[in-house]
Amino acid sequence: MIDEETGYAAVRGRDARFDGVFFFAVATTGIYCRPSCPAVTPKQRNVRYYPTAAAAQSGGFRACRRCRPDAVPGSPEWNVRADVVGRAMRLIGDGVVDREGVAGLADRLGYSSRQVHRQLTAEVGAGPVALARAQRALAARVLLQTTTLSVTDTAFAAGFASVRQFNDTIREIYARTPSELRAAARAGTGTATTGRAAEPGSASGVPLRLAYRGPYDAQGVFDFLHTELVPGIEEITGPPGRRTYRRTLRLPHGPGVAEVDERRRAGWLDCRLRLADLRDLTTAVQRVRRLFDLDADPYAVADSLSGDPLLGPLIAARPGLRSPGAADPDELAVRAVLADPAAAGALVTACGDPLPAPDGGLTHLFPEPARIDDPALRPLTGALAAGTLRLDPGTDRDEAGRALLALPGVDARTAGYIRLRALGDPDVALPNEPPLSDAWRPWRSYALHHLWAAGHRARPRLEMTTA
Repeated sequence: MIDEETGYAAVRGRDARFDGVFFFAVATTGIYCRPSCPAVTPKQRNVRYYPTAAAAQSGGFRACRRCRPDAVPGSPEWNVRADVVGRAMRLIGDGVVDREGVAGLADRLGYSSRQVHRQLTAEVGAGPVALARAQRALAARVLLQTTTLSVTDTAFAAGFASVRQFNDTIREIYARTPSELRAAARAGTGTATTGRAAEPGSASGVPLRLAYRGPYDAQGVFDFLHTELVPGIEEITGPPGRRTYRRTLRLPHGPGVAEVDERRRAGWLDCRLRLADLRDLTTAVQRVRRLFDLDADPYAVADSLSGDPLLGPLIAARPGLRSPGAADPDELAVRAVLADPAAAGALVTACGDPLPAPDGGLTHLFPEPARIDDPALRPLTGALAAGTLRLDPGTDRDEAGRALLALPGVDARTAGYIRLRALGDPDVALPNEPPLSDAWRPWRSYALHHLWAAGHRARPRLEMTTA
C-alpha cells in the first residue's frame, strides 16, 4: 500500500497517474474517490487510503458521483505480479468467483479458500466475495445506464443472486436506488458512459468507455493487431486513425462480438459489446482490456526505460506504446504454433463454431482445443483440453512456460510468444533476437515492442517446429 505522504501528495495534485493504483476515502463525508477527483481536496487528517475500490466499499464508503472511482483502470500491479494474490486478482476480474465460487477460485490457485481469503484481505483489503461484489456493482451500473433492461433483469445479468441483494448493494455503493441511478444517467449526470441506451441484444450493443491511464498509443496497438488478423474471427474496418477492431468472443454463457475504436478520447477507448447473454459483460470487458493492455502503467515503464540510450528516444517518440495481450489465451497459443494467420483462418472455417448469423466479416468463434484434430497441433490442444496445460489469467507463468516447452512442436520462441501475449507477461525476452538487457527488467516485453515498432528489427514470423 502507498505511504500516506505520497498518497496525499497525489490527492492534492489530482495526479491521474495513481488512478486505480490506490483509492482515498474521506471520513467526514463517507465517500471514496480516485486520486484525480476534481472535488475540493480534503484535510489530510480526514483521508483514509485503500488499495482497491472493494476495500473502500467494505470500509463503509460509497463511490463519489463526480469521479466515478469504480470505473478507473485496474491496478497495473496485478498484471506484473506472479504470486497468488496477483493471480487471484486476474481470475476474479475474469469472473471466476461469480461462475465457480470462492472454492473454484481456490482450486484454480492450488490453495484453500481460507488461505486465499486471508492473503487477499491482507494485501488488498478485501476478500474474494467483496472483490467480486464490487465488479457486479460496476457491471450493474453500466447496464442500468446503457441499456433498457428492467431492473430485475439487470440484477441477474450483473450476477446478483437476488433483486434484494442487488438493491442493497447499489444503495450502499452509489447512495441511490437502481432507478435513481438510471434516471441520473438519462439526465446526463453521474455517469461514466455516453450514448443512447441500447436495447438488450440490439445491433448497437452495450456502449462502454474502457479507461486507461497515461498516454495510449492506439495506432501502435491497431497496427500490431492488423498484422495478426485471423479471417472469420477478426477484422479491422475504417481508415487509419479512425479504425475499428472487431472480433468474436467465446464466453462462458454464449458468443459475443466486441468492437473497439482506434480514435480515442481523453482517458478511454470507445467499445461496444454485443452479447448473447449479458451475464458475460464483466468477463468480456476484462478480456478486451487484456487484449488492448489497458491496465498497464506507461509511467512506470517510461521511468524505468527512458534513461537507456537506445530505448529513451524510442519511448519519447512513441509514448504509451502497449504490449497487446489476448482475448482468449488458448486461441492465442494455437495461433502461435500455427505461425500463420491464413492457416489459423482455415482452421476456423474447418473447426470453428459458426455464429448464428454472419456479422460483417465475422463468421465464427475460434475452435475449442478439443475440436481441433490437426496432428501438428495435437500435443498442444490435447494438453489444453485435458487441463494439463492451463493458460487462464490465474496461471503460474513459470509453470506454464515449463509445460509449454515440454510439448512437441513448441520451441522456446513460441513458448515465449505465448507467455508474452496469452499470459500477459510484462518481462519476456524472446530467443533468437539480440539479447534484451537485464537492466530493462521487469519491462522487457515493452522494450521488445518499442524495438519492433521502431524497425530496429523486423518482428519475424514464428517458425512451426515438428517433433
